[in-house]
Amino acid sequence: MVVAYVMVKAHTGNAGRLREDIEATDGVVSAHIVAGDVDVIAKLEVDSPAMVKDIAADAIRTLSGVEDTHTYIAME
Repeated sequence: MVVAYVMVKAHTGNAGRLREDIEATDGVVSAHIVAGDVDVIAKLEVDSPAMVKDIAADAIRTLSGVEDTHTYIAME
């Protein structure tokens, strides 16, 4: 199993809706609104690194209201 975290910067006023949309995405096990440089952190648990790319780049990044994302794959 591959665990990854996607940091999402949202356009103003979109964090709440984005959190719900992200959490409803297959492979996402949780999503939380946070304080700091990003607005939402999503945890992914999937079968392969390619699936991380599919979710982070093709699903989350393309949601309306997403300004930027950064993805980190856990090493242990």
